[in-house]
Amino acid sequence: MPHQIWTAALGLGFALGLRHALEPDHIVAVSTIVSQSRSIARSTLVGTSWGLGHTASLFLAGIAVIGLKLTIPKGMALWMELAVAAMLFGLGFNAMRTAFNGWRFHRHPHEHEGDEHGHLHVHPPAPFRGGMRPFLVGMVHGLAGSGALMLLVLTTVPSPIAGLGYILTFGLGSTGGMLLMSSVIGMPFVWSSGRFHRFSQGLQIAVGAGSMVFGCFYALQQLK
Repeated sequence: MPHQIWTAALGLGFALGLRHALEPDHIVAVSTIVSQSRSIARSTLVGTSWGLGHTASLFLAGIAVIGLKLTIPKGMALWMELAVAAMLFGLGFNAMRTAFNGWRFHRHPHEHEGDEHGHLHVHPPAPFRGGMRPFLVGMVHGLAGSGALMLLVLTTVPSPIAGLGYILTFGLGSTGGMLLMSSVIGMPFVWSSGRFHRFSQGLQIAVGAGSMVFGCFYALQQLK
């Protein structure tokens, strides 16, 4: 493959990866996790972890299809899409559960100069820790979309090395795109968590409910 064509193919892969990160099911899933973050840094970690999981599953699928000449069964693609729908519903349910159960009022006794009295304090839910959950979510998304990407790769690149390079570049683009999106999505949650607790709680409930509804809609779309 001439150098110019190879460079153009990698550039196309990166651009398509950026666009791929903006798929509605990706944004909805990541939003439910970001809604539990309380800093932009943690929101960025969510997007990065999702991208790495997404790339890892695509690369493994690429090795299987391009390197080992295996084929992806047609029925498997449908089941993976339904798994995405179930995952969206579960992520939404978890976000709502966290919002309803995580915000609690507690009475703490205090004693000042022999006079004991109490104060009510609001304790927000603990911030999301680690990146394993978005990594696994990204892997599920990657497996669900691997069939279409493999078809594109097999029809556009001439060698296994070029194909795997294309997949990695595509994954880099999707990781960068989701890193930016998760940072933007996290801003209202970070802004409201320390000032307007009830608003932040309502926002998280809305995101969770939206993910559950979208998960059901997504499943119905796949079964048509």
